[in-house]
Order: sequence, then structure tokens, then C-alpha cells
Amino acid sequence: MRHHASPCASARSRTARGGRRRAAYEAWWNAAMAAQMSDAHRRFLQVLMSHGIMEGSEARKLHRCCCEIHKVYYAHDKLDDFIATINIRLQPLFMQIRKGMSEGDGRAHYALVNLAETEITKMASDYAENELELFRKTMDLIILSENGFACSTDILNLADQLKTKKMKKKEAEQVLKIFVEDKWLSERNGEYTLHTRCIMEMEQYILSIYQDTARKCNICHSLAIQSQVCETCGIAMHLPCVAKYFKAQAEPRCPHCNDFWPHEIPDMSRIESQSSSKRDSRKGLHS
Repeated sequence: MRHHASPCASARSRTARGGRRRAAYEAWWNAAMAAQMSDAHRRFLQVLMSHGIMEGSEARKLHRCCCEIHKVYYAHDKLDDFIATINIRLQPLFMQIRKGMSEGDGRAHYALVNLAETEITKMASDYAENELELFRKTMDLIILSENGFACSTDILNLADQLKTKKMKKKEAEQVLKIFVEDKWLSERNGEYTLHTRCIMEMEQYILSIYQDTARKCNICHSLAIQSQVCETCGIAMHLPCVAKYFKAQAEPRCPHCNDFWPHEIPDMSRIESQSSSKRDSRKGLHS
């Protein structure tokens, strides 16, 4: 026999549902109000857009500067909260400010990422078809390599094999220079790897295109291009993550399978000091 709810019970149920809806709406409204962007937020976003990517130290300075200029509350440890407010407003635009790590020295970086399209698609409006093909082939060499680098000779040898339109080696050298200037590639002693900006913006694209090759770091779970790989179980770790994880271990062992880690543990203090001296020399050139 079917029992019908009493009018009072139905009313109570409707009231409860209405209360939950109001509570949900109020929570949404409070979040939206909390996420109102000030002029400080807008200035921060504009500067980041003009740079494409910023080191964590630069982003912290910019955060303070924007808050002081527009007389907005500033706390040195609230940068991520400040960025979260901007990200709520960017969500309908399929944009996001992401925090990532330099594979070279482990330093934090912030980049504005387009979530609506792959970065290869977005690059198509900035580069010719054969330039884009050269970039794809360079990416192939980098990701399929053992150390995350491709030598310039191997890349330049691809110039006259392009299907879209062949390039002379001098042209290819110029294109590579542009990719470095635009922060898609990094160059070191005649070898190229993906720039931090490129990895942050193209992570999902790379993981989907190179499913059998691309790996995520077992420690920070981000895409790992320059990495060390366990010879037993195959997990990968960024060099800075390797250095931090094994810092206090006399006998390094794989965090996944516990086998002995046979690779040389990077000295990040030396790498960081080299990185700092390079940045200082670049500042000297631009001052």
C-alpha cells in the first residue's frame, strides 16, 4: 500500500530543499564576492600577460608592487590566494594562471595558460607552417631523447626534410632563435630543451600525443622532460625532485620499487648558483 506524505511533511521537505538551495546560492555568492578583482589583481594579470611567464621571485615582487600602488591589503604569504581570486574570474574565459617548476633549477614559475585550445593550435597564428613543423620535429627529438635535450645539429638536419616547405639551415637557426626568445625552447651549449613556459602550457597536449613516452614525475606529478628514470620500474623524477628526495638518504632507493637508485644525485645548490649568475649576467646586458 502506497503512503502519501502529509501536507506538513511535504512542506517541511520543500522548506529543507529551499534552505539547501539558498545555502548553496549564498555560498556561491560569497565566493563570487570574495573573488571580486581589484585594480591590483587586474594590473598583476596585465603584467603577467605581457611577460607570458614569470619566476616566483618576480611574481612575488609584482604582487607587492600591485597591492602598494592600488592600496590593497598585502601579505607576503598570500600570493597563491591572490592568484586564486584572478583564476575564478578567468574560469569562464578558459584561462588560468598556473604555478610550475623549472626543470633546470627547481625554481617556481607562474604562467597564464589557455585551457580552450592546445598551444600548438595557438602557435599556428604566430608562426608559418614550416616553422611549426620544425617545432613539432624538435619536440619529437627532445621528448624521445634520454636526457630531455636535442642537439642543434640534429634539429638543423631536419630543415631540408620538412614536408610543408623546406628550410635552409641558416633559416632554421633563425627560427630556433625566435623559439628561444618566445620562451618555447631553452638553449644550453648548443642543445635545446622545452622551456618552462612550454611545459606548463603544453603538458596535457604532450601527455596525450606522447602517451607511450612522456612521463609524470613520481614526486611532484608534473610532466618530466629532463629526468632520471628508475631502471627497474621505470618511474621518472625531475632532477630537482631527485635532489630533494634523496638529500638525507645515505643509500638512495627508488620511492616506488625500493631498488637502489643508480644515477648520480644532482647538486642543486651548484645548479642554482649557476642559474643565478646567468640571470645576473642577463640583467647586466639589459641594464
